[in-house]
Amino acid sequence: MNIFLSEFIGTALMLLFGGGVVANVLLEKSKGVQGGWLVITLGWAMAVFIGVYSSVHLGGQGHLNPAVSIAMLALGKIATADFIYYIAAQFAGAMFGATLVWILYHPHFALTQHADYKLGVFCTSPAVNNPLHNFIAEAIGTFALVFGALCISPAAAKMGSLDALPVSFLVLGIGLCLGGPTGYGINPARDLGPRIMHFLLPIPGKRDSNWSYSWIPVLGPLAGALLAAFLYGQLVA
Repeated sequence: MNIFLSEFIGTALMLLFGGGVVANVLLEKSKGVQGGWLVITLGWAMAVFIGVYSSVHLGGQGHLNPAVSIAMLALGKIATADFIYYIAAQFAGAMFGATLVWILYHPHFALTQHADYKLGVFCTSPAVNNPLHNFIAEAIGTFALVFGALCISPAAAKMGSLDALPVSFLVLGIGLCLGGPTGYGINPARDLGPRIMHFLLPIPGKRDSNWSYSWIPVLGPLAGALLAAFLYGQLVA
């Protein structure tokens, strides 16, 4: 149960801060409107920091990402029986965190006319719609996340635990350097969970939830994470 609660709370906090910074930059009449990409990437880095730190403090491992969990499973860092708890908690936490963002910025959704901006608060979309390239971009970004985290985290050898500060800097670097093509989803729960909430919540003037793209920020990160786990295992073993 500690696994579920720590992953749920950590992921919910990550989405509250991460979705919150996007809402702050994109939604009308927000104090941070038009803050730009740097504000978003900094906000997401802080979101990862507080999410991972809180999860580890509560006794968890701070994965907050099915791609990370599947890599740790492939490396034997977590038990197979526990894997379902990680995944369930991450998706539930992402959906809850996204809902908190909607509540927090509720008046601003009504004032914003641009339906794509409303969708962007919840999930990612490509700058250039090219499914193969978008898939590759998500795989590369997640490979960088997982392989980098395994290399820089002193706790990586202990049940896959990830240290909050270096991982948050890593996410900042991914956003600034690799995030342009797809908005760096790099986390199936972070993208699909809030996308589901965008579909379910009564958001005024919203568009469709872009389901035709939704598989890319799920399967791309999983592919990148498995490749990172394989390479790391080969190099370290």
